[in-house]
Amino acid sequence: MAMKGIILAGGNGRRLGYLTEVTNKHLLAVYDKPMIFFPLQTLLDCGIRDILIVSGRDHVEGFLRLLGSGVKFGARFTYKVQDEAGGIAQALSLAEDFVGSDSCAVILGDNIFENNLGEHVRAFGEKSEADAKRGAHIFLKEVTDADRFGVAELDGDRVISIEEKPSVPKSNYAVSGFYLYDSNVFTIIKTLKPSGRQELEITDVNNAYIERRAMTATHLSGDWTDAGTFESLHHANVLARKIELARQSTTSVPQTDSLARPRAHTSLTKKDASLTPESGVSHL
Repeated sequence: MAMKGIILAGGNGRRLGYLTEVTNKHLLAVYDKPMIFFPLQTLLDCGIRDILIVSGRDHVEGFLRLLGSGVKFGARFTYKVQDEAGGIAQALSLAEDFVGSDSCAVILGDNIFENNLGEHVRAFGEKSEADAKRGAHIFLKEVTDADRFGVAELDGDRVISIEEKPSVPKSNYAVSGFYLYDSNVFTIIKTLKPSGRQELEITDVNNAYIERRAMTATHLSGDWTDAGTFESLHHANVLARKIELARQSTTSVPQTDSLARPRAHTSLTKKDASLTPESGVSHL
C-alpha cells in the first residue's frame, strides 16, 4: 500500500500575535530553518516522497517559492489552497483526490518530533495491505499542559476516547499532530458536523475510528512539541537546536559547506554534492 504525505500549514496563527500578522506561522524561523522544514523532514525520514502541502490562499505562494516542486529534496510536492480556516479535518478533506485509495501520513506544519517515526509508518503500511479493515494510528505524548490538545482516555494501552481541549483532562496524554489514516478518512470527514468553534475537528475523525475499533496508538519516547503559543514556540527552538546538533554529530558534511539546496544533514561529502535528486538523498 502506497503512503502519501500531507502537511497542513494553513490556519491564522492568531495566538502568536504580531509574529503572524504578515506571514504564515509555518514560515517563521525555528532555530536555523523555516518551521515547515521540520514536519517535512519527518515525512522524508519515513520514506515518503509524494507530499501535498495545504496552506491558506494568502501564503501558498511563499511555500511555493521556498520549497518549489520538491525535486531538490528528492520528493514531489503538490499544493492545495484552503480558502478559509475551517479546522484540521476540513483542510485534510482537500487531499481526497491526492490520496485516492492509498493511505496517508498527515502532519501539522508546526509539529517537531525528536525521533524518526519511519518504523511505525512502515508497520502501518504493512498492516493496511494485510488487513481489509485497515484503520488509523495516532502518536501520544505525556505533557504537563494537556488541556491545550486533544487528550486520550486510556484503558491500559487502548485509546477508548479523545476529548478536545478538556478543562479537566482524563489523562496527561496529548494526541500529537501526526496521524496515519487509510482512505476511509475522507468518508468519515463527510459525516462530520462543525464543532462549537465552527470547525471540522480532527478529534471527531479519530473518535470515529475508535468507535469502529480501528484505532491504534504509539506512546512517543522522544521529545515533541507544536509551536502554537509563545512558550511552545520557544520549546520548538530548543528542540530544533537539539535535533540539529545531533544531526551534525553524525554527518561528514563540513559545517561551512553550502550546497545548492538548504544545508544537507546527510552523509554527503563535497565530492558527492553533484548527486541528482533521484539518488534518494532527502534530508533537509
